[in-house]
Amino acid sequence: MPKMKTHSGAKKRFKVTGSGKITRERTNLRHLLEVKSSRRKRALAVDTELSPADVGRAKRLLGL
Repeated sequence: MPKMKTHSGAKKRFKVTGSGKITRERTNLRHLLEVKSSRRKRALAVDTELSPADVGRAKRLLGL
């Protein structure tokens, strides 16, 4: 049986930490940045952990 292929979209969006957690980037930091406060932009720049409801799907796409 052939090897599983990692989902190309998922590997660009998710990162696996050393302890096995899956992280993602926050949304709303791509455009219209002039209207957002610096404080809000700094907060959005920090990666966050994937919600428990999505972890299973992400792991399957990443081949974990």
